[in-house]
Amino acid sequence: MAADELIELKFRLADGCDIGPSKYNSSATVTSLKEKIVAQWPKGNENAPKSVNDIKLINAGRILENNRTLAESRLPLSEVPGGVITMHVVVRQPIADRNDKSKDDSQKKGGCYCSIL
Repeated sequence: MAADELIELKFRLADGCDIGPSKYNSSATVTSLKEKIVAQWPKGNENAPKSVNDIKLINAGRILENNRTLAESRLPLSEVPGGVITMHVVVRQPIADRNDKSKDDSQKKGGCYCSIL
């Protein structure tokens, strides 16, 4: 793969809307993609990420690491030459403070709950 190859990506958000498609250099890092996602996040969306650490990018079932480039993160079997690659964006919800008294008291104390990150 050439170092200056352009890859066309779009980012699918949890609510089904997309950011992109746009072309990115294969030497771009996952962190730089996340910065662009935060900057282009749809206005008025209530679960908007506050930083790049709040976002996980998923391509072909794999969570992409921040310090890797697109060239290092690609899975050749999941891509169609000349096609648009869709990456899924998952926003990590902020962790509530356990000492926060403003929580709804209707929840059971000592109960458990699941959160998909």
